Amino acid sequence: MKVIKYLANLGYGTRREVTGMVYHRRVTRSDGSTVRDGDAFVHDELLVDGIPLDPARGAVVMLHKPVGYVCSTKDASQLVYQLLPTRFPYRTPVMAPIGRLDRDTSGLLLITDDGQLNHRLSSPRAHLPKVYEARLASDLRGDEPEFFASGTVMLDSETTPLLPATLEALDARTARVTITEGRYHQVRRMFAAAGNRVEALHRRAVGGLELDGLESGQWRVLSAADLSRLFSELP
Repeated sequence: MKVIKYLANLGYGTRREVTGMVYHRRVTRSDGSTVRDGDAFVHDELLVDGIPLDPARGAVVMLHKPVGYVCSTKDASQLVYQLLPTRFPYRTPVMAPIGRLDRDTSGLLLITDDGQLNHRLSSPRAHLPKVYEARLASDLRGDEPEFFASGTVMLDSETTPLLPATLEALDARTARVTITEGRYHQVRRMFAAAGNRVEALHRRAVGGLELDGLESGQWRVLSAADLSRLFSELP
């Protein structure tokens, strides 16, 4: 692929705009040499205005999503894309969340432009474990672990029961829950079915990945080792 098309696909502008960037020598290599459209290139050596390129196509990004942000490109509220490079929504293909976290849920969110990988990880058949910590409005009764693990929990408006989930009480009103599905507002609705209400929800892990000190609002590109940890938890 030529440089102009490549940069346009990464969201750096239209082909006309990127052509202008190349013409005005704003696209260079790390050694300082300029780049022409027909030149061979390697992603990691290219700079735009002296700044390394955004992650290459096929990259997977881990974001520590704060409360108050939504996983959308069009919502009028604060978007997770405001925490990421401004070009992400304009890439071809777009960098899209793998699953979603609602506005009031914080924690680990994965984002990629690899459609096949996104489908593989978000598919209901993947059964990828996701670990949440929930702060509750009322004290735990004590029977919730058995209830969640029963495989018989029905959510309002659903026609099939949830797969078994695990619950570990951290204190009287805090619990760690591991699920292998991704139904709409699932953890909140599970506690509602148990007669309680979630006041705060945080996703601490997906598969074998944890935030590992990544601060709220920060992101990083996953390494090959990270992806191996993630896939190690797939059936």
